[in-house]
Amino acid sequence: METKTERSELTLAAILDTSLAMAAADGLDSLTIGEVAKRLGLSKSGVFSRIGSREALQAAVLDEYARRFLQDVFTPAMREPRGLPRLHAIMRLWMQRARDVETRIGCLYCAGAFEYDDREGPLRDQLLSHVQRWRGALKRTAIQAVEAGHLLPDTDVDQLVFELDGLFIALMRDARFMRDPRAADRSWAAYERLIASLQSSPPR
Repeated sequence: METKTERSELTLAAILDTSLAMAAADGLDSLTIGEVAKRLGLSKSGVFSRIGSREALQAAVLDEYARRFLQDVFTPAMREPRGLPRLHAIMRLWMQRARDVETRIGCLYCAGAFEYDDREGPLRDQLLSHVQRWRGALKRTAIQAVEAGHLLPDTDVDQLVFELDGLFIALMRDARFMRDPRAADRSWAAYERLIASLQSSPPR
């Protein structure tokens, strides 16, 4: 039999799931306590008591998206050896998540960047922090690949991270807007060609 705490946690999970879907489809600004409550068949006070204000809801959605993103991509990739094996795993899992999740519901990092590119405030700062943290993780992995001798010693890791991120943005546009079913395959082919141009020898 479910306890009151378990029911509350299940309801919070449902609120976050619904809010994530709304934000991915219509932007973070689409999130309101009333609309989330309506979609879940809850009272506004029921949603508010679990999540707080509209601003708190938006912040919670960004944090939950980041948590799921890292859980699906970065955490399992950390099991691989440092260097190219880990970078390959990150990119493979990133594109797999894009194909299985983001191409269906959208990417909050991509959509949010355009939604808040010319706006100031705590939500923009939070989104920027998540994107910078993710790019920082990519950069550390690329640096390790250089240190391991898997990439040329003069590799510009900032440029590499820029291009890797660009591949993902191109994937999302072609998959969602152009509706190209081969978008993920094309992105992976571009990634392999990019790495080959920077690779000094097969990874040890």
